[in-house]
Amino acid sequence: MDVNARIEEQLSSNDVLLYMKGTPDFPQCGFSGQAVAALKAIGKPFGYVNILEDEEIREGLKVYSSWPTFPQLYVKGELVGGSDIVIEMYHSGELAELLNQTPAETG
Repeated sequence: MDVNARIEEQLSSNDVLLYMKGTPDFPQCGFSGQAVAALKAIGKPFGYVNILEDEEIREGLKVYSSWPTFPQLYVKGELVGGSDIVIEMYHSGELAELLNQTPAETG
């Protein structure tokens, strides 16, 4: 399976998906940590992919999304943005509004 197909499979399997450095419990960079904190504060379940464990996804996602940095937040398969955008949306209430429009994750 090529990298774009893998990315599309991950996105279709998770309504809310964060490509990040590390894990939600152990973020490996401050920007990923900030994005996780905003998502956890809203309380909506989300999936994640640790891009440090998969170089093909890490490099392929930059091309797929035309977004060169991480983290990258996707909702219903659409790129929302990186840490700055996620934090800004969190503070304005837009992130909670967007996430509350998605059904709860199953597993």
